[in-house]
Amino acid sequence: MVQERVLPATPTTRATVTREEGLMLYEDMVLGRLFEDKCAEMYYRGKMFGFVHLYNGQEAVSTGVIRALRRDANDYVCSTYRDHVHALSAGVPAREVMSELFGKVTGCSKGRGGSMHLFSEPHRLLGGYAFVSEGIPVATGVAFQSKYRREAMNDPSSDGVTVCFFGDGAANNGQFFECLNMAALWKLPVIYVIENNKWAIGMAHERATSVPEIYKKGPAFGMPGVEVDGMDVLAVRGVAQEAIARARAGEGPTVIEALTYRFRGHSLADPDELRAKEEKEVWSKRDPITRLADHLLGEGLVQAEELKEIDRRIQEHVNDAVKFALDSPEPDPKDLYKYIFAED
Repeated sequence: MVQERVLPATPTTRATVTREEGLMLYEDMVLGRLFEDKCAEMYYRGKMFGFVHLYNGQEAVSTGVIRALRRDANDYVCSTYRDHVHALSAGVPAREVMSELFGKVTGCSKGRGGSMHLFSEPHRLLGGYAFVSEGIPVATGVAFQSKYRREAMNDPSSDGVTVCFFGDGAANNGQFFECLNMAALWKLPVIYVIENNKWAIGMAHERATSVPEIYKKGPAFGMPGVEVDGMDVLAVRGVAQEAIARARAGEGPTVIEALTYRFRGHSLADPDELRAKEEKEVWSKRDPITRLADHLLGEGLVQAEELKEIDRRIQEHVNDAVKFALDSPEPDPKDLYKYIFAED
């Protein structure tokens, strides 16, 4: 059995942040955490249905990568079925995400997608995907169109970068290897972010792959592979900024393996009895939100009361999203076939 990795073998450079950047990162992670906590509450109260996969514990990956992108550019985010927090980091309003989880017409997918199929054209969120690794070819194709527009159609404004998130289990699927090969050959502006949370549903990562160090598969295809502490938002932001700069400069793709951990079961229907109590305790002590708060306070960038005020304000924001979702109408049955085909 290969020994489980908790920290990267080679530490990466952590991003240096200003007070404003630090507060932005903290607020984004707190929004993700409190939103997911509220989702669990609503699910167990019978307000949500179907499969719901929460992101608690992995917030540093979403915030560290997505908030390093340019929201005013043609940058894209491709998610998984654990997509709520990716959507929030990409700028999709909490009201729209919560409404989608409630199946309401005011949701970002008009109530058609639910938890696993969030989509937002205005925020360039390419979707959540129920099938494992389904988003990898989509993200690769979107990165190709960015490159094509810039180089074949001479559009200098098309310098967009596509970020594709997926888990350690998806890295064993064929789409991953095929797309790495194409992305490297064509030097596509895409970043493949593996959120290695150690478990593919109930399968421990070290038991499922012959080479557990997924980041090493990047160099095998001629692109950089980086291993990063996925519980440290500044470390994630640092490697993301480097990868984004490479992609935007036309230097091609990057593989980032973020070592992270989910604090809840695979889904809200999972009693989470497979993982050892000791393992959970080790990772819970590395909570990414607490670590960032300690850093900001230690550097004298913020005061404790400022962080408490953010916590309070975000909780109100999440509560408002729930009220909005509850008060929103359900899709009209007469629109059952709407959005199936493109409309004029």
